[in-house]
Amino acid sequence: MEFTNGVDGVEEAEGIVQRARTWSRSLPFLTDVLGNSLNDRLLFAVPKKGRLHQACLDLLHGSDIQFHRHSRLDIALVKNHPLALVFLPAADIPTFVGEGRVDLGITGRDQVAEHECIVPPTEMTGVVEVMDLGFGKCSLQVQVPQKGELANPDDLIGKNIVTSFTNLAEQYFRRLEAAQAGNATNGEATGGAKMKTNIKFVGGSVEAACALGVADGIVDLVESGETMRAAGLKAISTVIDSSAILIKSKHPSDPKLVDLITARLRGVITAQKYVLCTYNIERPKLEAACKIAPGKRAATINALEEDGWVAVQVMVERKEIAVVMDRLTEAGACDILVMKIENSRTA
Repeated sequence: MEFTNGVDGVEEAEGIVQRARTWSRSLPFLTDVLGNSLNDRLLFAVPKKGRLHQACLDLLHGSDIQFHRHSRLDIALVKNHPLALVFLPAADIPTFVGEGRVDLGITGRDQVAEHECIVPPTEMTGVVEVMDLGFGKCSLQVQVPQKGELANPDDLIGKNIVTSFTNLAEQYFRRLEAAQAGNATNGEATGGAKMKTNIKFVGGSVEAACALGVADGIVDLVESGETMRAAGLKAISTVIDSSAILIKSKHPSDPKLVDLITARLRGVITAQKYVLCTYNIERPKLEAACKIAPGKRAATINALEEDGWVAVQVMVERKEIAVVMDRLTEAGACDILVMKIENSRTA
């Protein structure tokens, strides 16, 4: 595997770990700058920029995690919890959380997988995935020019691949090469033999590599696919599906606070996913209506003063509410109302 900066995979792994250790050694200095304010605070890493940044800030705001970030600091003290937010590159967050330097973090599943390719988790190190946050959905895909003879991933064996995810790309093409050679065991490549496929690292604008003649194919993140199509590329395989996830250290400094923050984030995610639907219906028609919208656990049913009628309250997934309302109307429901859920605590 080839890197444009001239280091090999082992040195890259050492570099990532060294950045984490360097950052952790800077904590005493940061503590002095912040007036010892980091003492006894749980550290929560969030992406400092990029595609997940704003969604993370919105999630924290909805969870009533109150903070003010100074423009020149990548640490923000939370006002209403013994918590400090650490703003880091999304790619580095698995390292800091995995080494226990930070207790909690939000990053992409792709970043965790990329990190674990070169720093496999152990009993003491590595991250624990707490939950999928439901945003930042994308796929790491193998892409080739639309106009060309390359039609499947095997066609790229022995050719030039450009990517920002060199470790996942190497793992993927090693498996392809091993399978082609008949040396794969349960789909896993064996050994560390030199690869036929040449994998090059670039930090951005990966989609331009084929047009510029640098690559025969690329491995890059795809959300809507518009950028890929505009660059004249098509996807021929998916390496990994990804979305934003909450991760934690295997040994957090304050497990109870981790559980509290997790519950708050989950409450906001649930509130964003569901709406509250209420309607009135005659009791004989209730059973059919409850089959249409059974609720997250069960419907809340109250008798109306008018004999034979009940009021029903139920949580419905936001993406399904229009169809559910149509079906409830057909089942005899009336006075159907839908209300936004601001926050929640649900099982």
